[in-house]
Amino acid sequence: MKDAVIEAHEIRKTLGRGAGEVHAVRGIDLTLRCGELTLLMGPSGSGKTTLLLILGCMLAPTSGHVTVCGISTSDADKEQLARIRRQHIGFVFQSYNLFPTLTAAQNVQLALDIRGEHGRQAANEARDALKLVGLEKKADTLPAELSGGEQQRVAIGRAFVASPSVILADEPTAALDSDNGRTIMRILADAAHERQCAVLVVTHDPRVVPFADCIIKIEDGLLVRDEASTSGRLRVPKEAASGF
Repeated sequence: MKDAVIEAHEIRKTLGRGAGEVHAVRGIDLTLRCGELTLLMGPSGSGKTTLLLILGCMLAPTSGHVTVCGISTSDADKEQLARIRRQHIGFVFQSYNLFPTLTAAQNVQLALDIRGEHGRQAANEARDALKLVGLEKKADTLPAELSGGEQQRVAIGRAFVASPSVILADEPTAALDSDNGRTIMRILADAAHERQCAVLVVTHDPRVVPFADCIIKIEDGLLVRDEASTSGRLRVPKEAASGF
């Protein structure tokens, strides 16, 4: 069995208070393994993004605990959680989160800067990351001069550059057309299979299903179980349709 990178046990998250209280995540167990691209699928408001933020140590659960590369986050303070994120987790967001006044290479290099890596070596690593996502010729280009698909590839390069153990991607294809969406998913699948990352893609887009090694479905903060899986985790046959 492949190594577990993130393990979550009995995760619960309550948002708001009183009449506005919402049980966003309700008792979820989840394991992400290296070398696999996992989809977390469900409708809007199902708890997908809340769970992703908890797994990424950006939001504390109300109860339950998360282990990242064998490190429990239960008693970690803000500084320790930040260290876990820097050392082990790469993030990709729907909105790209690029700095408009920085070039593509500079945006990627930010992930190294926050780890204390600077200078020519860091600059070379940033350009190598852009090469991995097919943007080596756009290294000195500002985000405004890039297409949406290219901006998302820069964001993925930024997630790759520090060689994380896990990549968490929140709706990475939602704002993209079919061709760009397919490109993004192939890059993420390659990250899982060739770089042996654990990759989790949060999505409600059924076109991404063929790129997954397994699928987890969530609804109303709970994993949806069916006859094919008692854990809510489904394996995806490789002869599935090409998607997009």
